Amino acid sequence: MRSPHLDEAPPGAVHVGREILEIDEASGVVRLAFSARPEFANRHGNVAGGYIAAMLDSSAAAPILAFLPPEKTLMTTELHVYYLKPAPLGRLFGTGRVTEQTDRDVFSEAELSDPDGNVVAHATATFRLLRRREPA
Repeated sequence: MRSPHLDEAPPGAVHVGREILEIDEASGVVRLAFSARPEFANRHGNVAGGYIAAMLDSSAAAPILAFLPPEKTLMTTELHVYYLKPAPLGRLFGTGRVTEQTDRDVFSEAELSDPDGNVVAHATATFRLLRRREPA
């Protein structure tokens, strides 16, 4: 059953224009889109690495959040980003999947692709599962 977590859009997700495109309940794969605006550009006119990392972090977390009980949340403890080719400004697409889970941690991976389907970056991530606190 799908969790309400992905219906919430934290400021970082809004900033990178995160849009949930598909949640495949059978495979657990989540597909997303992002909007890389002109202010995300590096000196070469491509998306700066920090924005790519933020998009990959969101993509790697999405398949966990999609099925996480409402009383739980997660926190990124590790994110390893592999930059493969320059990412153009405009619409980019993320795909995330869980690769392993323990009682405390979830491991996932994500890819970020350009509109032509070329993978521009890949990441592996570890997330710590936590009890969700009510906002103060």
